[in-house]
Amino acid sequence: MRPKARAWRSRSAGAAGWVGRPLRRREDRRLVTGRGRFVDDLTLPGLCHLGLVRSPHAHALIRAVDTTDARRVPGVVRVLTAADLDPLGPMPVMRPLPGMVVPEHPLLAAGAVRAQGVPVVAVVAESAAAAADAADRVRIEYEALPGLADPDAALAAGAAPVVSAAAGNRAFALAWRQGDPAAAFESAAHRVRLDVRQQRLAGVPLEPRGVLARWDEAAGELTVWTSTQAPFRVRAELARLLSLDEARVRVLAHDVGGGFGVKGGPYREEVLVPWLARRLGRPVKWVSARAEDLLTTAHGRGAASTGELALDAEGRILGLRARIRTPVGSSLACTVGAAPFNHGRCLPGAYAIEHVDIESVAVFTTTPPTGAYRGAGRPEAAFLIERLVDHAARALGLDPAELRRRNLVPPERFPYRTATGQVYDSGDYPALLAQVLAAADYAGLRRAQAARRARGEVVGVGLCVYVEPSGLGWESGLVRVEQTGAVLAVSGAIAQGQGHETTFAQIVADHLGVAPEAVTVRQGDTRGAPQGIGTFGSRSTALGGSALALAAGEVHAKARRLAGRLLEAALEDVVPVAGGFGVAGAPGRVVAWARVAEFAHRGQNLPPGEEPGLEATRFFSPGAEVWSAGAVVAAVRIERETGAVVPERLVWTDDAGTIVNPLLADGQLDGSLAQAWGQALLEAVELDPAGHVLTGTLMDYAVPRADDVPRAEVLHAHSPSPLNPLGAKGLGEAGTIGIPPAVVNAVVDALAPLGVTHLDMPLTAEKVWRALGGGG
Repeated sequence: MRPKARAWRSRSAGAAGWVGRPLRRREDRRLVTGRGRFVDDLTLPGLCHLGLVRSPHAHALIRAVDTTDARRVPGVVRVLTAADLDPLGPMPVMRPLPGMVVPEHPLLAAGAVRAQGVPVVAVVAESAAAAADAADRVRIEYEALPGLADPDAALAAGAAPVVSAAAGNRAFALAWRQGDPAAAFESAAHRVRLDVRQQRLAGVPLEPRGVLARWDEAAGELTVWTSTQAPFRVRAELARLLSLDEARVRVLAHDVGGGFGVKGGPYREEVLVPWLARRLGRPVKWVSARAEDLLTTAHGRGAASTGELALDAEGRILGLRARIRTPVGSSLACTVGAAPFNHGRCLPGAYAIEHVDIESVAVFTTTPPTGAYRGAGRPEAAFLIERLVDHAARALGLDPAELRRRNLVPPERFPYRTATGQVYDSGDYPALLAQVLAAADYAGLRRAQAARRARGEVVGVGLCVYVEPSGLGWESGLVRVEQTGAVLAVSGAIAQGQGHETTFAQIVADHLGVAPEAVTVRQGDTRGAPQGIGTFGSRSTALGGSALALAAGEVHAKARRLAGRLLEAALEDVVPVAGGFGVAGAPGRVVAWARVAEFAHRGQNLPPGEEPGLEATRFFSPGAEVWSAGAVVAAVRIERETGAVVPERLVWTDDAGTIVNPLLADGQLDGSLAQAWGQALLEAVELDPAGHVLTGTLMDYAVPRADDVPRAEVLHAHSPSPLNPLGAKGLGEAGTIGIPPAVVNAVVDALAPLGVTHLDMPLTAEKVWRALGGGG
C-alpha cells in the first residue's frame, strides 16, 4: 500500500520560526572545554577494570588454557574462563529474518575460536594496567585450522563449514523478484554486467567502545554506562540475558563519541561487564584500546556483488539482475541484517525499473563480524547501480547524464513503488540532476575535459543520483513545562555528535512559542524517559523530532485552554504572544507561560475535564519510511607520475525535506563526505585468506585527515515528506551513499581512453598508477 499523507496540525507558534534557523550547537562549549561525560571519564568507589585475552587466530581449536601466572599478578581480583560463567541466552540480533541461522555467540570462547579477536579469558584487576599485565601472562595453546575470509570461497562447493548448522555457510538469504526479468534480458538491445567488491571498513569512532557497570545488591538494581547508540535495546537485552526485571536495569549513555552504526550493540563486553559487576559486588569498567576496537567492533561493507542491466535501443532500462554476497563473520552482530537487506532492496535507486531479480546472501566466514556502518547497505546499492548506469552509458555511446535523464523516476509518479516493494514518498529526481548539472556547469566541464585530454592530461567527470531511506520504526518524545515555566524535552533518540540538544530544542520551541534557550533536552538515560529505540539510520529528526513536535503541540493546546481560563477569554480569542498567551484585540491582556504552568501544576479551579500538570508523551510511528535523494558531480585529475587522484570539483545537491537547522545539516553532510572520501580513496580493512586482520592499527588503516578531504559545493532542495509533522527526511548518510560512486565514475571516466572499465575502492595512488600502466 502507498503511504497516506496526513493532515498534520500546523506549528503552534509558527511566527517564532525556530525551525529552519542555523543556530550554533549548544552542546559544543561543554564538549570542547573537556566537560563531556564519556565512559572512560567515569569512575566509582571500588572500581575494577576488565582486560580480555583474545584469540590471535581466525580459526583454531583451544587445546589448553593456563591462568596460573596471571592470578599471581598483584592487583588481580579474578581470572575467568568460559567454565566460570553462568549459562546465558543467545546474544541478540536486531532484526531476525526468515531462515536466519544464529550460531552460538559465547561471552568467552571454549573449545574453538572462529574469528580473530574473540575473547577467551577475562581478567579483572584493581587497575587497567594490572589487568593488562595479567592478561599478558595467560598462556593458551591453540591448534590453528584453515579459515575462510572470502564469501565466494565460503560459498563454493566443498568449502569447509564455518558454522556447523549452516548449510553451505549461508547465514540467511533475501530475494526480490518482480515482473519478468528473464524476458526483459532476452529482448534487450543492450546488456551490461559488472562485478564489484566493496572493501571492509572500520567505523573508527573517536571514542572506542566502553562500558561501566554497578550492581546495587540492596536495591537489586543494575546501572550501566555504555557508549551505545541504543540504550533501551541494551537495557532490554541485559534484562533478558541476566534474568533481571527490566525496570531494575538502568542504562546511561551521557556523551557518545561517535557511533556511525557500529555502536548499535549490545556487544559481548556490554553483557560481560554487568555480569562481572553483579558477581563480584564491585563496579567494573572496560574500555577498548584502539587496536581492540579495529579488530572487534563490527566492520562495515565487505560485500561482493554482480549486477546486470538490460536496456532497449534508446537506453531505457528494462531489467536489473544482481547477486550479492556479504561476509558476516562466524557470529552475528546485532545489526547484521541491515546491510544485506538494504543492499538488495535499494538497488533500483532513483530509476524506474520494472523487472528485477535480486538475491542477497549473508555468508559465514572466519572473520570479525560485519554490521551497520554509516549507510548500512544503501551505499553498496547506490554504488552498484550507479556504476552499472555509467557502464551502460559507455556501452551505448550516450552521455552518462542523458542516460540518467531517460530513466529517472518522474515526479508525477510519486508516491512511487519500486520493483523491490519500496515506496518513495516525495521528490523530484530529474530536478535534482538538472540542479547539480547546472551548478557544476556540466557542459563546460565536458568541453574543458576534451581540451585538456588533447594536451595529455588525465581528467574525468563522474555523476551519481542516489536515494536514502530513513525513519524506519518509531520513536518517543516527552515534553513538560515545569511550574516555573521552564521546558523539559526528553527523547528516546540519543546523539553521537549530531546536535540533538540544539535541533530538538528548536523543534520544541517552535511548537510551544518559546525560545530554544528555555528548553532543556535530555537523552541517553533509560530512567525517567519513555521507552525509545535509539539513533541510527538517519531517523532522529523524522521520528524523534516528530514525536517531540506532537508532544509539544499537545502541551501548547492544553496551555492555551488554561490560559483562556486565566484570561477569562473564549478559546478562539486566545493567541500566542511572546512569552505566553494573549487575547486577540486586547494587547494588554497577557498571561505568561510561568503563570499558566503554575496554574496547571497547582491543579485547582481547572477547566472541566482538565487534569493537573502540563506535559505530554507521544510515540510517533509514520508507518513507512521517508526517502531522501540527491545528485553529485565529481571532476578529478590524475597525476600520471604517481596515480594520485586530485579532486577539482565536487558539486552536491541533497533533498532531505524540511531542514530544522541548516548549519547542523551541512555539518552532517560534511561528516559523511569525510567518511565517503575515506572509502573512495583510502580506507580498507585488509584480511589474509584465513581472515586475520592485516591493518590492525591506525598506522595501517588509513583514516582520512582533514587535509585529505575536499570541499564540496553543497546545494539543497526541499520536498517535504507527507509522512511526518515536520516534513523531515534523513541526511546523515547521504555522503557515504552518493560521493563514492560519483568519484569512482570520474576516475574510470579519466582512465577510459586506456581501456579501464572498472576499479574497486579504495582508489589508492598505487592502484590507479598500475591502471595507468605504471606496473608495466
